Amino acid sequence: MTSLRIAAGPFKFQARFETDLAPKTCDIFRRLLPYEQRVIHVRWSGEAVWIPLGETNLGMPAENQTSYPAPGQMILYPGGISETEILLAYGGVCFASKVGQLAGNHFITITSPLEDLAKLGKMVLWEGAQPLRIEAV
Repeated sequence: MTSLRIAAGPFKFQARFETDLAPKTCDIFRRLLPYEQRVIHVRWSGEAVWIPLGETNLGMPAENQTSYPAPGQMILYPGGISETEILLAYGGVCFASKVGQLAGNHFITITSPLEDLAKLGKMVLWEGAQPLRIEAV
């Protein structure tokens, strides 16, 4: 199972797990499906939405890490010097927190429709938190 459907606000996206690059992260997250939460805007890191997870410990190692996710890339920061969080880039991002630059595990990539990512980001920025659901296809 590598194909995913992501509903965020009124938008629907097709996506895939990055199982070759982040196998442990994908395996742990797969057990959480269907995953439902709300996304809010990051503003600190740039053009992205995120899910703050506080002290949640998912027990995952660092793998396939990046501080600069491309639009459509979803990363999971497993916690440490900052809180656990999931971030979805829709534009330029330098992943950071009040303690400085962070790197998260790139484990999901949205494949289409990429043109709706910026619309989602702007909606979250100006209208507030939006529901998000990730499920296997």
